Amino acid sequence: MLGRMFPYQDPARPVGDRVRDLLGRMTVPEKAGLLFHAPVAVRPDGGFVEDPAGPLPTAPTTEVLRDKNLRCLSLMAPVSAGPLSRWHNEIQRLAAHSRLGIPVLVSSDPRHSANDNPLTSVASGGCSRWPEPLGFGALADEHAVRAFAETVRAEYAAVGIRLALHPMADLATEPRWCRTSGTFGADPDVVARLAAAYVEGLQGNELGPDSVAAMVKHWPGAGPQAGGEDAHFASGKDQVYPDGRYDEHRAVFRPALAAGAAAVMPYYGRPVDVPGLAGVGFAFDREVIAGQLRRDEGFDGLVCTDFGLLTDVTLPDGSVWPARAWGAEDLDVAGRVLRLLDAGVDQFGGEWCPDVLVGLVEAGSVPETRLDESAGRVLALMFRLGLFENPYVDETHAVATVGRPDFTAAGADAQRRSMVLLSGSLPLHRGIRLYVEGIDPAVAARYTSIVDSPAEADAAVVRIDAPYEPRPRLPEAFFHQGRLDLPREASDRLRALMTTVPTVVDVFLDRAAVVPELAEHAAALLADFGAADDAVLDVVFGHAKAEGRLPIELPSSMAAVEAHPEDRPGGTADPLFPLGHVSGSVRPAGT
Repeated sequence: MLGRMFPYQDPARPVGDRVRDLLGRMTVPEKAGLLFHAPVAVRPDGGFVEDPAGPLPTAPTTEVLRDKNLRCLSLMAPVSAGPLSRWHNEIQRLAAHSRLGIPVLVSSDPRHSANDNPLTSVASGGCSRWPEPLGFGALADEHAVRAFAETVRAEYAAVGIRLALHPMADLATEPRWCRTSGTFGADPDVVARLAAAYVEGLQGNELGPDSVAAMVKHWPGAGPQAGGEDAHFASGKDQVYPDGRYDEHRAVFRPALAAGAAAVMPYYGRPVDVPGLAGVGFAFDREVIAGQLRRDEGFDGLVCTDFGLLTDVTLPDGSVWPARAWGAEDLDVAGRVLRLLDAGVDQFGGEWCPDVLVGLVEAGSVPETRLDESAGRVLALMFRLGLFENPYVDETHAVATVGRPDFTAAGADAQRRSMVLLSGSLPLHRGIRLYVEGIDPAVAARYTSIVDSPAEADAAVVRIDAPYEPRPRLPEAFFHQGRLDLPREASDRLRALMTTVPTVVDVFLDRAAVVPELAEHAAALLADFGAADDAVLDVVFGHAKAEGRLPIELPSSMAAVEAHPEDRPGGTADPLFPLGHVSGSVRPAGT
């Protein structure tokens, strides 16, 4: 990087002055690169991935940094702290040798919970493991969320991740929605409070060199997906509001924005029959971005689109996953860029084609002042985070921080506390003969004697996932969508087990489940939101208490689900367990 010889390199100057000075020195291609936010992979040893190959495309690292002038990269790989911190320092060295020495802002989807979906979250890579955000919705405790977000901040910053593509402030009102686990649930008050607490924990009292910036999503509220299908796919592009609750979904974001969220991501969805809106994907709608977000809410931070609104993706099997340009499908890539810029967005998530934008500027279709507006927001965020002063990380500190024992212990405690006892009574007695399914027998053997069959057992403990319909092709295979009830074969097998031996069933709720047969026949029915086997067994045997309340409703039938307005929090007909439910049948251990 150049020595401190220009005003933009002087940390004593106001951020606005530094931004203006740097913009005045940048070329159009350098500015255009700041408006693209590309996904990148990392080799297990921390090396650059230059010829990406995998189920979903990522950008060639050196090319996008050196040749395309990108400076915002989203980390898609579950790499451990040592290699990841080395990778981070290498990309910063590469950036430092560029003409103006503009550093790299690294972002990531969530890395601390159970899900590993390359489109929405990443395996931990050694980070401490916590419940999904839905589990924090079960606790409804701002202090717990703030403490969790402070842990995320420490572990992210240690490896150089300075922008979190979270939290989700969406209301999980449609029971079938596959992204429910990433939300804080369906209760508007709970979601609003917890999203704000999460922003506070990530960013601290003010955005600065010790912060991780928060990108709140998905403005103005994902969740009311037509038929429960997700807007990553054409089958789920419509968002519907049968109850007329569009404003209620939007209002949930206000506390997070008031807490100073640095960035906002709109969702893919195309709202249907909402007065005043254009019926295109939210990011393409000027009223949604320039109007409701910037004018009405007063937000002047960074707006980054959800990933993949410009270009189609060719998958390994040769099929094409179309850009999620719902309502703008007929526009070419340049037309989509123009429409998004006119709407008021600053960055194109998941894309690395700045040459298209450069061409539009050269053709006079986009004034350079519009480029300056969005590039300036990106630079302002980098300046506030202190990246121009020190973009590097201490590799020894990274290894010592990520997965620190106290972080890991706190995560395990949150896993236990967030569980919900739905029905029946606990704990199981010590010394019983136990049959297990879906649990590591070696872990279970630390609690009691393990037997090989239900006939030999005094009790059974079974862990299952919430039901879903497998989708055979990528990328839909990454998502749990469709029906919420158990297939007949699985239901019959569980009934047989529950009638043979008293059975505790634990269901991982990544979304709602329709399981009346479990409520009827299980000796106890538990819900977890991402928990290790020992966390579940600690609750089952009374070493810890499940403190959660249902953050979503569990319907009693698929007919009730299908009749339910997608935008209404709870309120299905005769629910099996309503929003906020918890069983009172908990006894002290050993009784």
